[in-house]
Amino acid sequence: MTLMKIAALAGGVGGARFLRGLRDALDADAELADSDLTVIANTGDDITLFGLRVCPDVDTLLYTLGGGGNEEQGWGRAEESFTVQGELAAYGVEPQWFGLGDKDFGTHIARSLWLGQGVTPTAITERLARRWGLPQRHIRLLPMTDAPVETHVVVERDGEPVAIHFQEWWVAERAATTAQRFVVAGLDRAAAAPGVLDALRSADLIILPPSNPVVSIGIILGVPGVRDALRGSAAPVVGVSPLVGGRPVRGHADACLAAIGVPSETMSVAGLYADFLDAWLVDPADLPATGPVGATGGAPATPLVVAHDGPLLMSDRQAAADIARAALDLGLSLM
Repeated sequence: MTLMKIAALAGGVGGARFLRGLRDALDADAELADSDLTVIANTGDDITLFGLRVCPDVDTLLYTLGGGGNEEQGWGRAEESFTVQGELAAYGVEPQWFGLGDKDFGTHIARSLWLGQGVTPTAITERLARRWGLPQRHIRLLPMTDAPVETHVVVERDGEPVAIHFQEWWVAERAATTAQRFVVAGLDRAAAAPGVLDALRSADLIILPPSNPVVSIGIILGVPGVRDALRGSAAPVVGVSPLVGGRPVRGHADACLAAIGVPSETMSVAGLYADFLDAWLVDPADLPATGPVGATGGAPATPLVVAHDGPLLMSDRQAAADIARAALDLGLSLM
């Protein structure tokens, strides 16, 4: 096979680094270098800040796949400055817990301007992707929906349940406050963005990167039609566990799993996808916990569990490419 169509569902940092590794792995294979990769991005953590629409996961994917991201922190732009946000702080403008750099502001200003002109998020993402050279790398980036969707977290304040924006809980509070549940405003009225369902239905291989299973991939799966498209796809679906030794490598996936009553165990995470998952790549440290998977979204299935021959730790770009290559090979073995 010299050309494949690959579709992936992804959140921010972990998904972006894995997918860059996947693109590197494809580029290194003469037979697969021209394969197309369609990335369906979570937009559930979008937020309006300083009057501008910010799409953290979409932007992290843009910057990382386009070669302009901050490698150390995993999000934001490289060689960034914060003059504008500093001026906003001097004026007493809140919030200040979400850091937007000067270059980053350019993305949000452009997006907000175009939204005000009636341009759809799909078309805006395409414009931004062209600026970052994604089409030239055979990468198509799609938002999961064109509808405005926001994830909120119900927490306790003075003995009462209060809903706060996911970003406040994630960034300002570092998920330290116990989440009682997640509420995704607008998801029930959303429709999959143009091209999303077609990409899943026509894919030769579908990959779930090691993104947060609850507030990244889980939100995408909540878009009407997405889960059905995965169930009905003839393509193998390969997932990569976001846990190593039962713990997230970064972020607060364990806190998110606890909020929905799912143990922080790799096979419990697989259970969230078991109605469509065909294979599950796990870290060797999690092998003792492997076993049959019970589905939470439909008819039960038992995915093929395979351990990568090294840790599922994307310690650098080459390590991410190696893990992505293992997932790719696993998918090819199922075709």
